[in-house]
Amino acid sequence: MDSTYVLILLLVGALATYISGDKLASKVALLFGVASFGFSIYLLNLFQAGQNIDFISPWISNPNISFALKADGLSLTMLLLTTALTPLIILSGFGNSFKNSKAIYSLILFMSFAMAGTFLAADGLLYYIFWELALIPIYFIALLWGNGDADDRKKAVVKFFIYTLGGSLFMLTGFVYLYLQAGSFLLEDLYELRLSCAQQFWIFLAFFLAYAIKIPIIPFHTWQAKVYQKAPTVGTMLLSGVMLKMGLYSVIRWQLPIAPLGAKSYQFLFIGLSIAGVIYGSIVAIRQKDLKKLLAYSSLAHVGLIAAGAYTLTLDGLRGAVLQMISHGFVVVGLFFVAEIIFRRYETRLISEMGGIRSQSPKFTSMFLLLVLASVALPSTFNFVGEFTVLYSLFQVNLGFAILGGTTIILGAYYMLKMFQHVMLGETNTRPFSDVTFSEGFVLAVIIAVLFFFGLYSKPITDLITPSLENILTHINR
Repeated sequence: MDSTYVLILLLVGALATYISGDKLASKVALLFGVASFGFSIYLLNLFQAGQNIDFISPWISNPNISFALKADGLSLTMLLLTTALTPLIILSGFGNSFKNSKAIYSLILFMSFAMAGTFLAADGLLYYIFWELALIPIYFIALLWGNGDADDRKKAVVKFFIYTLGGSLFMLTGFVYLYLQAGSFLLEDLYELRLSCAQQFWIFLAFFLAYAIKIPIIPFHTWQAKVYQKAPTVGTMLLSGVMLKMGLYSVIRWQLPIAPLGAKSYQFLFIGLSIAGVIYGSIVAIRQKDLKKLLAYSSLAHVGLIAAGAYTLTLDGLRGAVLQMISHGFVVVGLFFVAEIIFRRYETRLISEMGGIRSQSPKFTSMFLLLVLASVALPSTFNFVGEFTVLYSLFQVNLGFAILGGTTIILGAYYMLKMFQHVMLGETNTRPFSDVTFSEGFVLAVIIAVLFFFGLYSKPITDLITPSLENILTHINR
C-alpha cells in the first residue's frame, strides 16, 4: 500500500461525481471526500508504523522523468490538511443550489487531487504538472459559479490565471536548468546539487516569483482580494484553505533546500517583504466594508507572517510556519463559511447591512466568536501555537522583525472584534435570521474542535513534522 491510492481515490471520486448527475453529485462527492480523508489517516498509521509508503516508477526515459511520490511527515501533514478540509468544503456547499452541481463538485474533488499530488510529488516535473493542474478547476469554479457582475468576475479570474501561470513559467525554467545540472528531476538529486552562489540566486528568484504570487506576498498580491470576493464561497475556501499553502509548502520543500545561499544572502529582504504583507493586509482589512474582502486581507496578513517564519531558516521558523499553515487553513475556511451563512439569510456581504444576529441566533454567535478568537491567536487556540513559534523565530533573527510581525496580533484583534461587533451585535436587522442548520453547525463545530484540540495539544503534529524539517534544515545549512 502506498500514497498513489489516495490520488486514485480522489480522481475516481471526481469522475464518479460527474457521472452521478446533479441530484446525487453532492452526496457522492462527500462520500469520496470522507473516504480520502480516512485513507490519508490509514497512510499516516502505516508511516508511523515504519512502513515505506513512498512510490517511484520510471515514467519518461528522455528526458529522465519519474512518477515519484514522497510521503514523509511534512507531506503527510499537508495531505491530511487537504483531505480533511475537502469534505468540510463539500458539506458547506449543501446549503447552496448550484447550477450544474455535478460539475462543480467534481471540480472540487479534482482540485483536491491536484493539490494532494503537489504535496506528495518528489519529481520536479511531476510536481510542476500537479501545480498547474490545480489552477484549472479553480479557474472554472470562480468563473462559472462566482458572484457579482460577470464582466468584473471574468477580469478578476483571468488576471489570477495569467499571474499564476506566468509565475509558474519562471519556476519551470528553473527546473529545466536544474535538470541540465543534475540529469534528473528527482527531489533528492536536486538536493545534492552544489550550485554556485550566483546560480542559487537565480534559481531562488525563479521559484520565488511562482510562490510569491500563489501565497501571495506583496507586491504580487493584487489578484487576491478580488478573486476571493468574486469566487463562490467553496472556491474561496479552496483557495485560502489549501491552495495558497501550496506556495508556502513549496518554499520549505523545494526553494530553501535547493537554493539556500539565495535565501541566506537576501534573507532580510524576503522577511521584510513578508512582514510588509502583515502590516499592509491588516491596515487595509480595517477599512473594508465587504465581509469577504475583510477576510481576504486578513488572510493576506496571516500568510505574510507564515512566509516570514519560513525565511528565518531556523527550525522554530519552519515548524511554526507549518503549524500556522494548518491552523490558518481551518480558521479561514470557518470564517469564510460564516460569511456564506450570513449571506444565505441576508443576501448581502456589506457589514453595514448586518447586525443584531446575536439576539436571533445565540448558537451561531457563539461559534462565530470562537472562530474570531482563534483568528486573533487567543492562547489555547491552534493559531496561538503557530504565531508564537513564528514570532520566536523572528526574534532569533532580529528583534525588529519580531515586533513588526507581532502587529498582526494587535491589528488583527482590532479589526476582527470590530467586525464581530458590527455584524453580530447592535440593532436587529429587519429581516429574520434563522438558526444554523445541522450541516452548517456540524462544519463549524468540527473546525472549532480541531482549533482548540491542537491549540491545547499540538504535540502529534509537531512530532510528525519535526524530523522532515530537520532533514530539510540539514540541506539548507550544508
